Amino acid sequence: MTIPELEKFEVVVNRPDSQTDAPVESKSWFQRSRVLRRLLADKVAMAAVGVITLLIAVTVCADWLAPQDPNKASIADRLEPPSSAHWLGTDELGRDVLSRLIVATRLDLLASFEAVGIALAIGVPLGLLAGYFGGVGDAVTSRVIDALMTLPPLILAVVIIGILGPGLTTAMLAIGILIIPSIYRVVRASTQSTRSELYIESARAAGCGHGRIIFRHVLPAVSAPLLVQASFAASAAIVAEASLSYLGLGARAPQATWGLMLKEAASSLATSSYLLFPPAIMISVTILALSLLGDGLRDAMGRQNKEGGK
Repeated sequence: MTIPELEKFEVVVNRPDSQTDAPVESKSWFQRSRVLRRLLADKVAMAAVGVITLLIAVTVCADWLAPQDPNKASIADRLEPPSSAHWLGTDELGRDVLSRLIVATRLDLLASFEAVGIALAIGVPLGLLAGYFGGVGDAVTSRVIDALMTLPPLILAVVIIGILGPGLTTAMLAIGILIIPSIYRVVRASTQSTRSELYIESARAAGCGHGRIIFRHVLPAVSAPLLVQASFAASAAIVAEASLSYLGLGARAPQATWGLMLKEAASSLATSSYLLFPPAIMISVTILALSLLGDGLRDAMGRQNKEGGK
């Protein structure tokens, strides 16, 4: 340790415990504010934020935005093309496609958030503990995660659903389990690189406990890459939900999800191909928006890291 670094270390150690965290928090907030400014300057990322915000608004206001009852069937109106009465037409049971699309937006977004939430609730604590303490616990946990990653995702999801039974909640649980390895690896790697920082050593020397260091210093440091990974995980969850629902392992009728709407549209594709486009477009737009947001966050943090290393 050089003389200037030693002086800084002694100053931090000799401060009262209540003041030890102050420079760390201000620095962390300054770094986050710079990342936020760069993100706001990224027009593509801001367009993605706008799309995601619109989708969230649709999710919140779905009951008021749906022009008709999404589950109301009318055989007399089955397979009607788009018209003033039904802007996106009707499906094979005469249900309004626009209404079902709006309700499906809510179910799909909530389902993806549920899957990502499950992955975060398990992957983040495991990654923090394994990355911070290391040792046998880290080795065992990493081997289990590696073994989980070697299994084919679709087969593992089918096995979980086969044990617990089909349904949207079960499908999201299976998808959440599949996302855990990616969350764990990001958090573990970030924690390992953070635990050797000077301010972490200063906190240890000042008498801070492991729990305080992890939640006060390490967790905020890993939150940025974790947010990037969560955005990509949400897009992957939407694709997985659509795939499982299309295979009949996710949402069940009369629920409306984009994957289930694709499955229903496939049965009448020859005569009513217009039914395929609304859910397909919504899936594509949502995945693109989440991916672009993740790219924007990653680029903003990458530039921050490069400048910080100069």
